[in-house]
Amino acid sequence: MADKHYRSLIKAVSWRTTGTIDTMIVSYLVTGKFKLALTISAVELFTKIGLYYAHERVWENLAFGRVKEAKKENTNFEI
Repeated sequence: MADKHYRSLIKAVSWRTTGTIDTMIVSYLVTGKFKLALTISAVELFTKIGLYYAHERVWENLAFGRVKEAKKENTNFEI
C-alpha cells in the first residue's frame, strides 16, 4: 500500500509543528529572547516541512526493506 502525496504532507506538517514547539522552547532557553526564538522556529518550520516531504517521497519510491504481499484470493462468491 502506498501513501498519497497529501498524507506525506500532513505527516510533515504535524511532525514539524511538534518539532517547532520544541525548537522555540530550546531557542528561548538558550537566547533568553522570545522574539528571536519565534523567528528561529518560524524559519525552521518551513525549511524542515519541505525537507521532510522530500524525504518521505524518496523513501516511498525505494524498494529497500519492503516485501511484496501475496495476492489474496477472492473468496466472496455471489449466489
